[in-house]
Formats: sequence, C-alpha cells, structure tokens
Amino acid sequence: SSSSSSNIPKELQDMPAAQVRDLLVDLLPRMTGQKDEFRQVEDYINALEDKYVPVQTLDFLNLAMGGDWQMLFSTNRLGIPNTKLRLRELVQRIDTKNLDGTVTNMARWDLAEEVPGVFDCSGTFSVKCDYGINQGARMNIDLKDHVLELARGSRVPTDVEGLVGMLSGAMPSEMFDPNELAMDTTYLDEKIRVVRLTGSRLEGVRNVFIRSGAVEVSPTKN
Repeated sequence: SSSSSSNIPKELQDMPAAQVRDLLVDLLPRMTGQKDEFRQVEDYINALEDKYVPVQTLDFLNLAMGGDWQMLFSTNRLGIPNTKLRLRELVQRIDTKNLDGTVTNMARWDLAEEVPGVFDCSGTFSVKCDYGINQGARMNIDLKDHVLELARGSRVPTDVEGLVGMLSGAMPSEMFDPNELAMDTTYLDEKIRVVRLTGSRLEGVRNVFIRSGAVEVSPTKN
C-alpha cells in the first residue's frame, strides 16, 4: 500500500475495489455540486488507485483499454453551462495498436441557435488524436484534428465558429484540447477507467470513464 493510503478513510481501505467502484459509479450521476460530494469522490478515487495493481503486459492493457468509454466525471469540473447548447454525452474511443494508437474524444451535441429551447441543430464533435506509450502505461497525446458533423435532418448552424466556441466552453479542456498531455491509467477494470493527466496545464486532473454499455447511465430516472 502506498504512503497516500493514510488519507483514505479506514472503511474504504478495508473494502474490495469492486465495492468502492460501485459506490463511485452510483454517486457520480446523482451529484448536485456539494463540496462534501467532491470530497467523497476524491476518497473513492484515492482508494481505487491505492488498491490498483497495474496490468502486467501491454497486450492485456490494450485489450482492457480498447473501445468506447463514456466520461462520467472530471476533477477539472465540467464546463460552462450554456442555454443554447446541450451536451448529450462525451465518449472517449481508444483504438490500440501495440505501443501506439488513436484516441477520439466525441461530444454529442444539440444546439438551439435561433429560438430559445428549440434544439433544431444536432451532431457530433470529434477531437482526433494519436498516442504513443513510452513508459509503463503512460499515453502521450498528440492532437490531430477537430471534426464537426451534423446529424441527418439537422438544420445547418449559421455560426459554426460560435458553436465550436460553445463546445470548447462546455467540454472539459482535456477533452477539447488534449494536445501535449499525457494520460496515466491509475485504475482499470471491466467497468471503469480512471485516468490521471500529466502535463503543465492540467497536472493531476483525474477523469473517470465508464465502459459504454457497462451500466445504464441516464441523467433522468424513468
């Protein structure tokens, strides 16, 4: 156990990782922005990182890491609310090829450009990156392209630049502009992935992702 474990509440130290993970996954969609919730999330993340035994081989890491991951949380806090723009989901797609591969951060968005509350433009915004692994499981990110695509039947926005500006405000900055950042996988299982960012801008920021389809995450309960 690492020296940081002294800051982790005893009941979490004694709990199996899967149980801590389930507590985290249960809390994140219900958060209302209270300070004690953020403290709780931090305790859960610290406990998971403390219990994590890194994956031994690159092949296994690639197998465990590849695919689509829905972003649940960033300690960088999610972006600025905007009445014209709705972010429906943020997904990180990882395609692995041995020591390198691609990371695509994709936002599904709806835009009410002309009439308040009428979201008649919609589509996806993809941030395409290459990555290389140089030590352990650290992924060094290199931004390649931003791609905006409209959904079939969507109205074409009149101010595309304005839309991209709103997306940049709404997305956590590490998802919109991950250039020159590195990602360390600090916890990984069949359901969730915790990433610690390194790089001057966002040193120590944590992202929590859930494997797409692993758990039904919906902001509104039916």
